[in-house]
Amino acid sequence: MSADPTQVLAFETDCHIFDGCGFPAPGLHSFLFKPLWGDADSNVYFNKTMLLALLGSIIIVGFFWAAFRKPKVVPGKVQMVAEAGYDFIRRGVVYETIGKKEGEKYVPLVVSLFFFVWMMNLWSVIPVAQFPVTAIISYPLVLALIVYILWISLTFKRHGFVGFFKNVTGYDKSLGAVLPLAMTIEFFSNLLVRPFTHAVRLFANMFAGHTLLLLFTIASWYLLNGIGIAYAGVSFLMTIVMTAFELFIQALQAYVFVLLTCTYIQGALAEHH
Repeated sequence: MSADPTQVLAFETDCHIFDGCGFPAPGLHSFLFKPLWGDADSNVYFNKTMLLALLGSIIIVGFFWAAFRKPKVVPGKVQMVAEAGYDFIRRGVVYETIGKKEGEKYVPLVVSLFFFVWMMNLWSVIPVAQFPVTAIISYPLVLALIVYILWISLTFKRHGFVGFFKNVTGYDKSLGAVLPLAMTIEFFSNLLVRPFTHAVRLFANMFAGHTLLLLFTIASWYLLNGIGIAYAGVSFLMTIVMTAFELFIQALQAYVFVLLTCTYIQGALAEHH
């Protein structure tokens, strides 16, 4: 296979079954891109995923700016959609998890996280882009670290050092002899495992979903030859089904990410057990 391994699909466009070439299965090479600017060896460059992240941010900011720059009592279509999305996250996630009184100040952050993550996921099914930015671990990791730092700072601010220690270790003297073990497990779980799982949950779902879409897309083209055309039709149908399923997963993962964010904030604000 002579295809450039830095391209997203990385398969020969003239390669079909029965032509003597093997199936060009997607792999890690499908998640690598040539720099659009700069030099990858010097770690100073700008590539496709960075461009998509930048464009996604501009789209989100532009959408909400257009919706609320001149708000009306009787909203237009754009304002109505923006208000519905904002209100869904505010009432359905923030208020339900943190509470109205405590949660109101965190609504802008949570709404921003939701729509950013959702937009980064959506690039996977948008023509030409066709890649979920969150399938690159660095993006979910940075978002998870923002939430992690917020959780740490809120816990310190609300409870002080001693309260922070009790909060992250799940201190409960009623546990008796197993208290030291329980505190050790809670300590490592909260301070080390939590940010990792928060990031990996989003990354892994987007990585797996994009790999499956690539698999069926490439297979549809590869099987398009001779008797393989019948199988190509089935593979193409699966591509459509997987695309529809991926649309659901993209929104769900954005929702789960902010739901966990609110859960961590609520835990930071709550009294330790």
